[in-house]
Amino acid sequence: MSEQKLTALSLVCSLKPSPAPSSSELIAAHIQSELQKYGVTGDTVRCVDHDISPGVEKDMGEGDEWPAIRDRILAADILIFSTPTWMGHTSSVGQRVLERLDAEVAETDDENRPILLGKVALVAVVGNEDGAHHIVAEAFQALNDVGYTIPAQGCTYWNGPAMGKTDYNDLDEVPEATASATANAARNAAHLARQLTSDQYPPYPF
Repeated sequence: MSEQKLTALSLVCSLKPSPAPSSSELIAAHIQSELQKYGVTGDTVRCVDHDISPGVEKDMGEGDEWPAIRDRILAADILIFSTPTWMGHTSSVGQRVLERLDAEVAETDDENRPILLGKVALVAVVGNEDGAHHIVAEAFQALNDVGYTIPAQGCTYWNGPAMGKTDYNDLDEVPEATASATANAARNAAHLARQLTSDQYPPYPF
């Protein structure tokens, strides 16, 4: 029996519209590159390029581009939430993405399970200030609340010198600690996603 193919989607929450270079997009690409080693194909959405309406519904009506992004989220086995650090928190774009994902709490499959149950989420953070651990903790909680499973060591991050001006995409080489965290997160996510596709969580009895 052939191994089931897995897919990953990066939601890049940079404040910079395309085609500006984005450190958040670069670190997400590094995760995707590691996932490819385990047969996972990937795609990316730079969320600021889309009109994502504020709200907590899956469709906020005319002009809202979230429903099309949502379709891609539902089709992916692994979600990569990648964000810069701004004032110690995820970007405003990242916060809006998490708020829109809140709608999935009420969505269930044919066996009454949350629709995102059985899918895996990773978090990546970049920035020139402290806050990566705080952002990861909040994002993990939000993603777990809506049904995602978080793998062991399911995050990677890079912090530049405090009040510095060097960005992740300015580096000549990724620091070993960050590269190792990225590789570990991808390997564990691919393993967990493959397990969950073959052995889903049990049906909800209520």
